[in-house]
Amino acid sequence: MATIDTLCVHAGYSPKKGQPRQLPIIQSTTFKYETSDQMGRLFDLEDAGYFYTRLQNPTVDAVAAQICALEGGVGAILTSSGQAANLFACINIAGAGDHIIAANNIYGGTFNLLGVTLAKFGIDVTFIKADATDAEIQAAIRPNTKLIFGETLSNPGVEVLDIARWAAVAHRNGLPLVIDNTFATPVLCRPFEWGADIVTHSTTKYIDGHGASVGGAVVDSGNFPWDNYADKFPGLTTPDASYHGLTYTRKFGKAAFITKAVTHLMRDLGSTQSPQNAFYLHLGLQTLHLRMPRHSSSALQVARWLENCPDVAWVHYPGLESDPHHNLALKYLPDGCSGVLCFGLKGGRAFDNRFLDALKLVTIETHVADCHTCVLHPASHTHRQLSDEQLKAAGIAPDLIRFSVGLEAPEDIIADLEQALKAAKA
Repeated sequence: MATIDTLCVHAGYSPKKGQPRQLPIIQSTTFKYETSDQMGRLFDLEDAGYFYTRLQNPTVDAVAAQICALEGGVGAILTSSGQAANLFACINIAGAGDHIIAANNIYGGTFNLLGVTLAKFGIDVTFIKADATDAEIQAAIRPNTKLIFGETLSNPGVEVLDIARWAAVAHRNGLPLVIDNTFATPVLCRPFEWGADIVTHSTTKYIDGHGASVGGAVVDSGNFPWDNYADKFPGLTTPDASYHGLTYTRKFGKAAFITKAVTHLMRDLGSTQSPQNAFYLHLGLQTLHLRMPRHSSSALQVARWLENCPDVAWVHYPGLESDPHHNLALKYLPDGCSGVLCFGLKGGRAFDNRFLDALKLVTIETHVADCHTCVLHPASHTHRQLSDEQLKAAGIAPDLIRFSVGLEAPEDIIADLEQALKAAKA
């Protein structure tokens, strides 16, 4: 297999003689066929091809194949957002009356998706500590549990999940492990190599890298033996009446999960990524292998400065030797821990806000993980409706500041932090 660097540049699209060197943007909703039978065979899943961009599009599929190659999977789809990717990954397996287990430190939007929205669909979710013991994970599993979910690097706490250990417990119980790999990207960690079965991404973040396009991705390893637990996953292992009684695992083998996600979820829910956004994503992917080491090295430099700053109460970045997740980072993220870190300041919320207001280079924004350094104070912004007690229950310290180190010179980022702290104390 080609190295990750080469895959970033070449995977997914290989032009032939006389074809465009750059990935073409196929900005068309529909595709022409010459006979009724040709179109009918597409709708019966007897032939491969394109007929409507809500389901598949050549530009979108090329970029999905690019991400699939980077993760080492067998199939992938792009979605309209990272939230849609996590939704698809879960409801392609679980339905009304089923149960999901998730780490409690996952991104707040995903926490709400699983804990509130899926509950309205009749899917129950149990959240457990990311550092739960094997016995604690086992105790949360029920007869109707269908999957276990976690993040490689949690957002915003940047805690490292012990993927291999969680996968081992999941597999002993006939369950797939779904991992959101947004912050690490396949450049820093490939969860399939540690036992994960399905990987999701908010491609809006590092994979795009420039804050230009919203999107998501779902990648299947092809490794989970659905047929071994046929009673647990009937949507994949029993005949589908809406497609003339075909059985996905029997007809599509390792591609069963992704095929069902397209033919059911994308068909019915329509969370499609546009060809234009997929093209922007393709451009970002071509430099992902260059950007992630820089984000990581700069973040480590900033984290070390913060660790020694007298105005800083605490800092979490798994690249720091002092971080409680450093040993897991050495195992799963030996080449870097991304550009995201979090810290707390001495002085309370008013001081936090004065500090944020004094920043000049660093921008206050809800985004994270792109080429610009940005900052967010959840207690004042995304989670401002919660009390301090509610914030702690959600795993977010009231003084937590999420800091995403961009591609600027780290010494300039540090200088901005330094001047802002001085201004906040004035």
